[in-house]
Amino acid sequence: MQRVQFCISNFNTQKHILEKMTKSVHRIDVADALRGLSVLGIVLVHSLENYNLFNFTPIDTPFMKFLDSVLFDSTFFIFAGKAYGIFALLFGFSFFIQDNNQLKRGNDFRPRFLWRLVLLFVWGMINSLFYTGDVLVMFSLIGIVLILTARLSTKTVLMIATIFILQPIEWGRVIYALVNPDYVMGESMVGYHYGKLNPILIDKSASLSEIFNVMLHHGEWGSFMWAWENGRFCQVAGLFLFGMLIGRTEFFLHPETNIRKWVRMLILGVVCFFPLKGLTLMLPGFIENKAVLEPLGIIVQSFANVSFLFFLVSLVLIVYYSTEKGQSLLRRLIPYGKMSLTNYITQSLLGGAIFYSWGLGLSVSITMSFLIGVGIFIVQYIFSCWWMKNHKHGPLEYIWKKATWIGSKKD
Repeated sequence: MQRVQFCISNFNTQKHILEKMTKSVHRIDVADALRGLSVLGIVLVHSLENYNLFNFTPIDTPFMKFLDSVLFDSTFFIFAGKAYGIFALLFGFSFFIQDNNQLKRGNDFRPRFLWRLVLLFVWGMINSLFYTGDVLVMFSLIGIVLILTARLSTKTVLMIATIFILQPIEWGRVIYALVNPDYVMGESMVGYHYGKLNPILIDKSASLSEIFNVMLHHGEWGSFMWAWENGRFCQVAGLFLFGMLIGRTEFFLHPETNIRKWVRMLILGVVCFFPLKGLTLMLPGFIENKAVLEPLGIIVQSFANVSFLFFLVSLVLIVYYSTEKGQSLLRRLIPYGKMSLTNYITQSLLGGAIFYSWGLGLSVSITMSFLIGVGIFIVQYIFSCWWMKNHKHGPLEYIWKKATWIGSKKD
């Protein structure tokens, strides 16, 4: 309660900030800052994973082992499963902004958004040629749920979003395994696809035709099946819808009235996260049946990730709106966030060029992998700041926008 009162009083002493926040420009700014943070997290996690290769050089020095452990565990604790989730949340939010703007002009944006999803599918397929963990294809397919629910009431959308977040498919798997004790799970398709991919991607003698042939046939399928087998489809659909609800309820705006909601969400996120995270570690000690343990573990881990995700979002909102220094720091991420598509695809290209056999094929320590991720971010950030000084959109964002409105008066 004291923290709530502190935040509220802090708002009252900074009315000049609040007046700026209500202007339309900041509606996008705070979302772009969040988007920039999410892409930064994605880059760091991907780099620590060696872009799905996990091909680390063994380290014997005790201090370096300690440093490796600290960097890996802390980065995954903060960003793994959360950074991409914020990305998904803001995808739904962006759809609402576009759809709402067109509704004000008397236009139905949904058919155009369907075409936009087709274009995103193409971007994803291109991205999968360079990186085996693409999410854009999945986003393009699940994005249809936004079209189907866009005209439903807020209460109905909230109900559907909650059902998705609760992981109904995984609960179905748990119930089926409990009802059928003799059921044995089949082999993972993820292991099959990455079993074909990774040996080629770390083999420096592999030809370019071999590499891109295996990427074409197994890259996107490996990522797709991993998402399916780990509950990401329902989670992403739920986050898309919650993002749309954020737009409808103006949750990113009006700090003078929404501060209590942000603080409550921050507290609730923390209170839920730690017991759920602990439960994920304890489950293997209580459940021996793999057919029950695996989907139940996915459910609990998904709940934990969503809890921490909303904690991060609320924390960013509170810091952005309540302190000048916090806002100034987060606003530095806006150019990077405005170029999220460009930066997401180019990080795949850069990461692939560094770690895959078609590029340098580096095998380094976890610490060096982290530093490479920081380097990729710095390069992208410098370019983003330079580009956005003279352009309204990033390079790929501009192409996506022009292609979205092709054949219309807007084009």
